[in-house]
Amino acid sequence: MTKNLVYPLGMLIAIILGTYLYFTLCSDCALSAVSDTEITEEENVPAVVEPEPTSFPLSFKDGDFAFEIDDNFNFDLSSANFKNPIASGIDGGIDQLKGYLAENEGKIISITGLYRDDETNPTAFPNLGLARANRVKNYFVEQGIPSSQTATFGRLMNDLLPLNGVLLGPIDYKMDVRAEDAEEKLSDLLADIKADPLKIYFETGEASINLSSEQRQKIAKIASYLDQVPDAKCLVIGHTDNTGSRSTNIALAQERADFIRDYLAQNGIPADKTESSSKGPDAPIASNSTEEGRALNRRVEVTLN
Repeated sequence: MTKNLVYPLGMLIAIILGTYLYFTLCSDCALSAVSDTEITEEENVPAVVEPEPTSFPLSFKDGDFAFEIDDNFNFDLSSANFKNPIASGIDGGIDQLKGYLAENEGKIISITGLYRDDETNPTAFPNLGLARANRVKNYFVEQGIPSSQTATFGRLMNDLLPLNGVLLGPIDYKMDVRAEDAEEKLSDLLADIKADPLKIYFETGEASINLSSEQRQKIAKIASYLDQVPDAKCLVIGHTDNTGSRSTNIALAQERADFIRDYLAQNGIPADKTESSSKGPDAPIASNSTEEGRALNRRVEVTLN
């Protein structure tokens, strides 16, 4: 082999051998360098910070009277029933509020329930906030606060943020003065309800309901009146068309009236403030000679005494 060939061949062998040793002995170094680069890049990515859930305290304030704790009534999303057990300090605050209201009969506690518009409202009230406020009000009444010194409201608040599906204290409280024209407003409310009572219609043989927004508003008005007038009664009266025997219709109308009375009780209208009765086919509001008329006669009317 000539010298001219030996030299280039040696160079080629050295290049091949060097390349082999580099990838064999330094591959770990290369991977480490890549890994270090990736870690550095990952460390520079800003962390995603989850927003804090909203939370409201139980707070009563009026002049020198003040009570506040971080706890409050909590609710599952799309529920009007607060979660049990409630925090131990809540009853103590309600007891102090009861004493204050007893000494200040012209004062009322306004209870406002908060809700999101993406929640489902399974209640008889116009919105879930009002239903929540009514549930809390009923608890206050159970603890000895007169319902006549309460007022309930609902307010939409879409920036409520839950914690694991639970809204923390979506109830707001405010001390107010009873309006000077409160008696006149109650008189007008009673006249309005009596003139246009709530009517709930049923298909033949049916005992279920699907309330419209207008019917829900009427239930809210009835509940408000019952709160403010201690001796008021909600009258739930069942009616039918004249299909079938009178005795069967009397029983069916009573069953429907009892169903609505229980439904109202489940939605926070006290059972001891409601009375159910039946008139069967005896008080039609339309002709029973047409299907349209019979449909109007199959109803339960809810009014006040």
